[in-house]
Amino acid sequence: MKGLKLIRKSRNLNQQKVAMDLNISREALSHYENGKREPSLDMLNKLSEYFNVSIDFLINGEEFNKK
Repeated sequence: MKGLKLIRKSRNLNQQKVAMDLNISREALSHYENGKREPSLDMLNKLSEYFNVSIDFLINGEEFNKK
């Protein structure tokens, strides 16, 4: 989840704030960011809506480009 940490830091949000807004633990968010745990599809959708970015961005750190 390369993009998750990137987008969170670029918006100057700490893990606690995001976790509270999404009703998850800070530890869960940390695990998502560090690849220790994979979020469910439902959580990916919530993260995508929260940050207003694509799921692809959250996972890869960049938008999907057709070649």
